[in-house]
Amino acid sequence: MWKSMAAAVALLAGAAAATSKPAAPPSADDGLEAVATIQDIMENVVDPSADALWASVSSTTTASGTENRQPRTEEEWKAVRRYAISLAEAPNLLLTPGRRVAEAGGKLEDAHVKGILGPEDIAREIAADRPAFVERARALRVAAKKALAAIDARNVAGLFEAGTALDDACESCHVKYWYPNDTRPPPPANPNLAPLK
Repeated sequence: MWKSMAAAVALLAGAAAATSKPAAPPSADDGLEAVATIQDIMENVVDPSADALWASVSSTTTASGTENRQPRTEEEWKAVRRYAISLAEAPNLLLTPGRRVAEAGGKLEDAHVKGILGPEDIAREIAADRPAFVERARALRVAAKKALAAIDARNVAGLFEAGTALDDACESCHVKYWYPNDTRPPPPANPNLAPLK
């Protein structure tokens, strides 16, 4: 009896120790493979999801009056939630080891703009301070998780605030890695980030 109790205690202690260990960082052995480039992920996952999330809560004033846009039906809330989930998972894609900035010899979307870095320069900037790049990617995740929490609570004001945090996270990364020398005047404020009336 004592032997079986001792074995059960040892088994429980082993299970507790196994669950208290932090997860190991990803490695090549995990089957991860960076197929798409950072540019691909931005153009096909982050940009469309962020644009849709920003557009989901907005206030537009025209000559005919003010239109407040927000999710109202279950289907609309589910659609916005899909965008937030894409944004929450995007940092995992961006941080996959071996991810290239763009295709070899490829150009970035804004390559014609003075001050936009080329893919090789961006890759060097990211490699020079990888921990800062990781933190910026995590800021995107934090903003997306705020959006998810607001969506799950059906909190329109919270979703709007998460959109502002998302805009800040995106811009923080872009001014550091994509266009640190951009000579264009700052873009106009995102109309979808105008406070609700």
